[in-house]
Amino acid sequence: METAGGQLSPAVEVSIPDRLVFRIGDVSRLARVKPHVLRYWETEFPAISPKKGGTGQRVYRRKDVELILQIRHLLYDRRFTIEGARKHLADKVRPVKRKISAGSLSLFPSPESGLSLAEIKRELQSILELLD
Repeated sequence: METAGGQLSPAVEVSIPDRLVFRIGDVSRLARVKPHVLRYWETEFPAISPKKGGTGQRVYRRKDVELILQIRHLLYDRRFTIEGARKHLADKVRPVKRKISAGSLSLFPSPESGLSLAEIKRELQSILELLD
């Protein structure tokens, strides 16, 4: 199932918690697959690239979780093969190149970012807890 923008959407909507990073157990529960399946998908889909936290545990970014949910939809709901899912995702991805000038980078949130300092602090504390 695809949205108007051509993005894939899972057959069953999954509410992803409003966090920046997730542990493998969290992602496993969200995607309803075992952790070893996620580790296997990492080898088959290079775009899934979790980092290792301070404890050596995988730490997934929100974009990784979204991609995993798309992969799960393709493999389990639409019955694609791994190769078919890989090709389908490659066809859907349109790399966007943006030039970022030094003047456009800011250490402080702007009103356009929609994030308050309190929200940023909460997210950073959450990341620190995961890395400890």
